[in-house]
Amino acid sequence: MELGIIGLGRMGANMAERLVLGGHQVISFDRSPEAIQRVVDKGARGAHSLADFIKQLALPRAVWLMVPSGDPVDQTIEQLLPSLTKGDIVIDGGNSNYKDSIRRGEKLKPHGVNFVDAGTSGGIWGLQNGYCMMVGGDKAVVDHLAPIFKTLAPPDGFLHVGPVGAGHFVKMVHNGIEYGMLQAYGEGFELLKASPFELDLAKVSHLWNQGSVVRSWLLELAESAFEKDPKLEAIKGYVDDSGEGRWTVVEAIERGVSATVLAHSLFARFASRQPDAFSNKFIAALRNEFGGHAVKKG
Repeated sequence: MELGIIGLGRMGANMAERLVLGGHQVISFDRSPEAIQRVVDKGARGAHSLADFIKQLALPRAVWLMVPSGDPVDQTIEQLLPSLTKGDIVIDGGNSNYKDSIRRGEKLKPHGVNFVDAGTSGGIWGLQNGYCMMVGGDKAVVDHLAPIFKTLAPPDGFLHVGPVGAGHFVKMVHNGIEYGMLQAYGEGFELLKASPFELDLAKVSHLWNQGSVVRSWLLELAESAFEKDPKLEAIKGYVDDSGEGRWTVVEAIERGVSATVLAHSLFARFASRQPDAFSNKFIAALRNEFGGHAVKKG
């Protein structure tokens, strides 16, 4: 099958390569000529402008977007729309807000252009292991694209979860759960590190993956991280977030769903970015005022 991919970052480039290895024809475009050349070297065809990209795709076109969420997705669609024709398909494989995906689907519908939102998980390991695909869109359109999804995904790793927006909704909650899992592991390993024993955290990670109820791929990655840097001394304790955790917590509030672990894990990430938080200064100052408790001078 033929597919055009716009956005050749770490995931986009790896997805292009996996599709080529699976026997698909891939036309690729990125603002970076070097990024285009990297996937061309892997067997994809390169385009050096959006006009050239559209020209190379046979009708009906299938265009996969792997660009950052928000304005970049809207801008790319705006640039493509004048050249798209009835029956073409736009797939957003990035981490977009599901409400934006519903809006984009409605925007394209009058033009006869189909929209599919493909929540994609797998990170930099997707090329080797495959990507978990959570896909929203019209069933006939998703069925048409099934060869693409089945090549990208491992066995049973692709599911049509519902209409437009459903794919990114499921991916949003997936990432919210990921926040909670990471926080639980982080707190647990911090307690192990603080123990009175000289524990080998890489070996504990490996042990827990042998039949334990907390075994997971994340623990495999933890083992790898501890083997490279046993005390994680080369890493600063600053944890960023890319938006999905925030959207998950907001959705829980809007729908009246208790999501305390997910909310705490999100707020813990915010706290990680404040080495000397004002709130902590405030608490220390009040403890000194009411109880004469000692404070550390800044």
